[in-house]
Parts: sequence; C-alpha cells; structure tokens
Amino acid sequence: MSSCCNGGAGWPEPVVRVQAVSDTCGATIPERYVKPPSERPSLLAPAAEPVNNIPVVDLSLPDADGTARAVAEASREWGFFQVLNHGVRPELLRRARSAWRGFFKQPADVRERYANTPATYEGYGSRLGTAKGGPLDWGDYYFLHLLPPALKSHDKWPSLPPTLRETTEEYAEEVVQLCRRVMKVLSRGLGLDDGRLQAAFGGEGGEGACLRVNFYPRCPQPELTLGVASHSDPGGMTMLLVDDHVRGLQVRRAGQWITVDPVPGAFIVNIGDQIQVLSNAEYKSVEHRVTVSAVEERLSMAFFYNPRGDLPVAPMVELVAPPASPALYPAMTYDEYRANIRQRGLSGKPTQL
Repeated sequence: MSSCCNGGAGWPEPVVRVQAVSDTCGATIPERYVKPPSERPSLLAPAAEPVNNIPVVDLSLPDADGTARAVAEASREWGFFQVLNHGVRPELLRRARSAWRGFFKQPADVRERYANTPATYEGYGSRLGTAKGGPLDWGDYYFLHLLPPALKSHDKWPSLPPTLRETTEEYAEEVVQLCRRVMKVLSRGLGLDDGRLQAAFGGEGGEGACLRVNFYPRCPQPELTLGVASHSDPGGMTMLLVDDHVRGLQVRRAGQWITVDPVPGAFIVNIGDQIQVLSNAEYKSVEHRVTVSAVEERLSMAFFYNPRGDLPVAPMVELVAPPASPALYPAMTYDEYRANIRQRGLSGKPTQL
C-alpha cells in the first residue's frame, strides 16, 4: 500500500500517487484520470501542433521604459511572457531541477514521510480540491511555504537528497528578488510609481511566496488526461521554471490552446488573478493547462508570488475613474480567495474574473 497511496489523512479518500499508477497501469489509465471529451488535449503531430513563443523580454536591456512597455503589452495581450537575463544564476537553475528530480526518485516510503493534508497543502501531494470523487490530474507535486518567514518550516522540507534544502533556500532568495524586480516593471507599465504594485502586495517583506514542484510521470494515454487541468493562477504572479527539452505548458489564446516553446534558461512569467484585480483588468490572468507525455517524464517548478494573505485586494484607486472606468472587483483578501479555490480545485477561470 505504501508504494501507491497514503491513508488520505484529511482528504476525503485515500490519495493515490501518480508515479505508482504510471508504473502499474499498463496501457490503460484509470477512469478517474480520464477527462471529459471537451477537456482532452488534442495531441497533434509536431509539424501541425500550434507552437508559439509567447513574448520574450530581455531584462538586461538599458531601455527601462521600453522593457516596461514590452512587459505591459504581453501582460495585457497574453497574460504570459518569458524573461531572459533575469539574474538567477544558471548553475542554480540546474541544481534546483536536479535536487527536486532526486526527491521524486526517492523510494516511496521516503516520499510518504512528507505526505500533505488539505490544512496547508504543504508537503508531498497528488491532488487539489477536497471534493470526494473529484477529478484527478496526472501529476504529483511538492508544495512549500516560503514567505512570510513565520510560515516557513524546514522540518517540512525533504531531507533527501542532502543538497535539496540548501539549494531550495538559495533558489527562493534569488527568485524573490526577480519577482520584486518584475513587479517594478509591471507597475511602471501601468503608469504608476515603480513601487506601487509591490505596496499593494504588502511591501517588500510583507508579501507571500510559495513553491510547487510538479512531477508528471509518463502516461500511456496522454490524449485522455492532463497533468494540470485548465485554470488561471489564483495568486499574484507565477515564476515558472520548466524543462528545457520537454514541452507541456499550453496557454489559451483566442479560443485556441497554444503549446509554449520554452526558451532555454528563461523563466515563464504569468499574471495571476490578484494582479488582474489590482490592475482593474488592465493585466489579464489567462487560462493554461499542462499536457503529459507517453515517453518522457517532466518536472517544473512554479514559484507563486502573492499579496499578504490578510490584506484586502481591490483595484488600485489610481486605475479607477467612474463612470468610464469603475472598479470591476470588490475587495477580498487573498486568504479568502485561496480558500474558495482550494475547496473547488482547479477548474477553468473563476467566473467573477
């Protein structure tokens, strides 16, 4: 039993590990992972598959205003962009990927020491949403709280591989600095002072941050399932590090699913629901999903940068001018918003957005 699931502590039913399902299911995946026909990916031949490099922004260019315009345009039109020359060391990106691959290669009993519960989601998990009998995605994950410091507990971080904790700490420090840098660019793109958007998050040191490392095992029927179902990110901004050689992220644009072609060494940045609210829909959080592969496993690291949990989030007053531009959203704390998302799981974009 330990090789395939845990007892489901806090969950409505036992939690099955997708790694174990992948190893034992043969040529047919269990029915719980099969998506309705309207949600299944269309896995076309490589020559016919719609692949697109979402906008790419070089953060090292000296034209700060030009960079802000490029980021703002991408955030309005796509909700996604890639950043190059971002300041996070390439060797640290390699070490972080390697360390977390090492965790998912640990024996099942080692991984199960860190099994998570719905109380905080922190730890080793295989499902989102707490509804009994709810849909399942083809992926396992590890979720960690990083900011505020009071929520960070190294006891909940894996001790194997031995380098994982130190590497994750270094990685988090550098990615937080990158997030703060991009927040300034996003703020300038709205015509506001560089620090305005950061202040709405609670200021530097007041924001929230967490990491979800996703592991997508090989799947014998990738045309029937998804690694992560369609959703928009509920937080503020996501800094995503993906496999350079295994594509899987798809972004919804004009009713079509576009497979993103990652630029080696880049981060993929996407706007979350909270920045859509703060920008009064100037910037868009966009639906996206993850496909899986029959021949290759895939790992990604999603760094979520969020407003302080108890801070009311509403359109910034500088962007509201009734009657032409009324506030489109009521104030709500991120803690309240996240609780609603966790109850229903990831399922499209919330209707109120």
